[in-house]
Amino acid sequence: MSNQAPVFDIQRFSIHDGPGIRTLIFLKGCNFHCSWCQNPESQFNKPVLAFYGNRCHQSFACLKTCKEDAIQQENFRINYDKCTACGDCADACAYDALKMIGEYMTPVQLFEKILADHAYYKESLGGVTFTGGEPTLYPRFIDQVVDLCITENIHTNLETAGLFSFEKWQPILKKLDLIYFDLKLIDPDQFASHIGSGYDGVMCNARLLKEQHFPVEYRLPLVPGITDGDDNIDAISEFLLSMNVRDIHLLDYHKMGEAKIDVINGKQKKLGLDNYTAEAREQVENRFFSNGMRVQR
Repeated sequence: MSNQAPVFDIQRFSIHDGPGIRTLIFLKGCNFHCSWCQNPESQFNKPVLAFYGNRCHQSFACLKTCKEDAIQQENFRINYDKCTACGDCADACAYDALKMIGEYMTPVQLFEKILADHAYYKESLGGVTFTGGEPTLYPRFIDQVVDLCITENIHTNLETAGLFSFEKWQPILKKLDLIYFDLKLIDPDQFASHIGSGYDGVMCNARLLKEQHFPVEYRLPLVPGITDGDDNIDAISEFLLSMNVRDIHLLDYHKMGEAKIDVINGKQKKLGLDNYTAEAREQVENRFFSNGMRVQR
């Protein structure tokens, strides 16, 4: 079988996920299920058909096209138990009410899309950022894409939630120019409740990357009432300072991800939170400052 990975989005001209102008590569699949996940369509590692009910004109061209009898006229349009994600119904829909999320690509196919923005990388000292989902689920794929980027002197960044085999990933990580590592919850019980299993692996990798001098920077997603409490901020500060790390990036929660739950008929519970406010962020920043930390902009 050829080396492929499911890419569900490619965002160009980003300025927030590494230096310069960047192309973000979003890969499907994740080994966590964060209660606040802002990309719920990324959690499963296969392409999935999404249904946008507000666009549907009930022409049911999809029904006539589907060979698997997976189209439902009532309620949510797709019966996932029957759907094979072939995409025929999405092609037949004139109103874009059905859309495939995810496409298998080879490293070469993805690299061709990355190269389209090569001029912007050179001008801005930018590059490509692998995110998701969880890109570390695809070591062989990422390894080959990174090798291709190196041939064109393209800066590479990997965003990870931290649960991966360090032994397997170590030679790949050495090729990267930058690694963004998310520290979400330091308390193991809170981690298990909101994120899942794997706490020890995440904390071990977070320390190993720094101890072995990888180009790692740490981030905290700010989720109201979950990750932004004083106890969590203090514990993260203590952990990072114990490694002589004083810098952290903060990621503001936004609620756009909750709308995505509906289009895939997802089971993720909606938290009903508002977007993170500037006032709340200032309080978090001040707490980090008082702990001797610096917040990177």
